[in-house]
Amino acid sequence: MNVLKRDMQLLKNSNDVVLARQKVRQWATELKFSLVDQTKLVTAASELARNALDHGKGGEMTMELLVNGSKSGLRLIFEDQGPGIADIQQALKDGFTTGNGMGLGLGGSKRLVNEFSIESEVGKGTKITVIRWK
Repeated sequence: MNVLKRDMQLLKNSNDVVLARQKVRQWATELKFSLVDQTKLVTAASELARNALDHGKGGEMTMELLVNGSKSGLRLIFEDQGPGIADIQQALKDGFTTGNGMGLGLGGSKRLVNEFSIESEVGKGTKITVIRWK
């Protein structure tokens, strides 16, 4: 798997979340993702960026344009140095929330992408990597 292009977006405030969404949509459009796939990726990016801001006290999103053989895709990596997630399996369940949301964020984001991984350590932060293939 080769990374052809990389960009980073800090996630320090709500405007940064909007910028992250815009960048993801722009890259997905350039890759000629279908409108449905663009929407799925932007929705997942929005949720994960918001989580990094709200729960992780800010962080960053790295975007990578991937090529693997004949297929291309976008990898999004969200990292924060927040409190971490004590129980990842519980956090992935629909309805689980530590905030005021509906509790669809992590599990919903996982369903919107082709690949999803999460690493978290209490007191150190969280790293979530998602890939959507074209």
